[in-house]
Amino acid sequence: MIHDRDIREPLFDFLEETYGKCRIFEEKVIGSARADVMMVVPGEIWGIEIKSDADSYTRLFDQVREYDLFFDRNIVAVGSSHAIHVREHVPDYWGIISIEETDDEMKGKSGADGLDFYILRKAEKNPNMDMSHKMSLLWRPELAEIQERHGMPALKNLSKAAVRDRIIRDIDREELENDISFELFERDYSEIQDKINEYRTANGKKKRRRRKKIPNKKYRSGI
Repeated sequence: MIHDRDIREPLFDFLEETYGKCRIFEEKVIGSARADVMMVVPGEIWGIEIKSDADSYTRLFDQVREYDLFFDRNIVAVGSSHAIHVREHVPDYWGIISIEETDDEMKGKSGADGLDFYILRKAEKNPNMDMSHKMSLLWRPELAEIQERHGMPALKNLSKAAVRDRIIRDIDREELENDISFELFERDYSEIQDKINEYRTANGKKKRRRRKKIPNKKYRSGI
């Protein structure tokens, strides 16, 4: 039986080999759910839900709804015991990756001993992605960088949600999608708290206390 902990590292290798330039974030909060994997590629953000042989479909219906709001494309990566029936639980535009155990002497397509990865269905463009939700994945300093790049006013008196709406209204969609990916490719968790505090100080707000542990710090990058 394949467990989640056995899947992640080989899956990340497979994604990097398959999709080229990408950056992978684990355990990203999206609305009322948590995405197992958020994969950033040029111009798009993909959500990847892992269902190992030990997992059930109990929460998948609600997870699909949240993934569809935030991500351009979505994939469910499943242990081989789920491969036959998983199509019944996700929309037809979701991609499906099957994960199978191999003999110890064999090397899987991910380059990792013991696992093979098969793309059973390619991920299509998600028709339900909401740009405002997608942009909520960015922090305020990252939004400010996009505003500055496009010569927009600072909009310091507007809420973060209102700033997102103005950016969506004023910037070409394709350019904006590339900007979002760029900001996530460049995100540096070791510096982001300082950037946030610099932004808050410049705008007359109190600094936030430094957290002992920064969530979502773990990531891989193919660049």
